[in-house]
Amino acid sequence: MTIYDRLSTALAASSEQPRATFEALCSLTKQIVGVKLFTLMTFDAQTREAQRIFSNMPDAYPEQGTKPVNETWWTGHVLDGHKTFVANDIDAIAEVFPDYELIDSLGCQSVINVPIVINGEVFGTINCLDEAGFYTPERVEASDALKLPGATAFLLNQTMLSRSVL
Repeated sequence: MTIYDRLSTALAASSEQPRATFEALCSLTKQIVGVKLFTLMTFDAQTREAQRIFSNMPDAYPEQGTKPVNETWWTGHVLDGHKTFVANDIDAIAEVFPDYELIDSLGCQSVINVPIVINGEVFGTINCLDEAGFYTPERVEASDALKLPGATAFLLNQTMLSRSVL
């Protein structure tokens, strides 16, 4: 069974959604670009709030309520500009993420944030962190393959939230 088959099976599962799909997306990400710390963040363009909806290291990065987006040049690049962000050392990470010390303590000194754009809006980001220098141009290019399965995961999350409200 390929990793795409596992993602499709996870998506079709009727229980444990959207978690099963998020875990399958994490596995897919490990195979396509590699990742030590993997998180998914939603983004609401109207309220400018973000929410972590999945983490493979929940002790360090728990799934939690919403928080205001830290408005920096990063938000213009990723959330407003719909462009992937890459930093390959802890100093570059520290420029945009105030939790850089925690990131560094986890053995992560590089990051790639892949915006998931649906109908012209960023629904969220796939966030991959690993050792210094990890996200080479080849891995950044490969991360484009995460956009369609990422969109599926974010749309599933939104559907599950809509159904729980009804």
